[in-house]
Amino acid sequence: MERAFIIGDIHGSIDKLENLFNKIPVDWTKDLFIFLGDYIDRGPDPKAVVQFLIDLRLRHPENFIFLKGNHEVMFMDFLQGKDISPAFLQFGGKNTLKSYELDSGDFGKGTDLIPPSHLEFLLNLRTSHQFGPFFMVHAGVRPKVPLALQREEDMLWIRDEFIRSNFDWGKRIIFGHTVFEVPLIQKNKIGIDTGAVYGGRLTCLILPVVDFIFS
Repeated sequence: MERAFIIGDIHGSIDKLENLFNKIPVDWTKDLFIFLGDYIDRGPDPKAVVQFLIDLRLRHPENFIFLKGNHEVMFMDFLQGKDISPAFLQFGGKNTLKSYELDSGDFGKGTDLIPPSHLEFLLNLRTSHQFGPFFMVHAGVRPKVPLALQREEDMLWIRDEFIRSNFDWGKRIIFGHTVFEVPLIQKNKIGIDTGAVYGGRLTCLILPVVDFIFS
């Protein structure tokens, strides 16, 4: 693939996702799409977002890479009855449960409560992806640690020490997770979570030219 479209945190904002795709000038012979995770929680219709992405991948299986966000991990932990952060229900998980016609009483009742295609999608998300001189991840990476030695927990959850770092990992880090009013553009990193679910825009970064499309 010669060009990549990188899309930030969607959080159930299906209208903005559909609008964004209407603006992207796709060439299916050379374009790659990489999503940075956090498809669910907070927004009005997380289930519709997941279905939209599944449908896209079915039509163009070679053109899509989906990364894992911390919210997908928390949802799977909820269904499997694992210890979960209180943040799942407090900060958006209730919207995901409602979207799948579930409630907090379904904790630990199993992943078969959601459609098999959605389960397959959520359980097979990647943690990171490299595209040329760029390294895509949901939250960021730990400073002074080589990319090959990064822990998944950091790649899903890290925030301040990564944001403040000017460390050179050898690749420019493309990430979501932390909300900015406009994309954060630094020599060693680009942040593209622009708060779509909070009334901001859904951002698509175009690589390798470093340009943007907004919804």
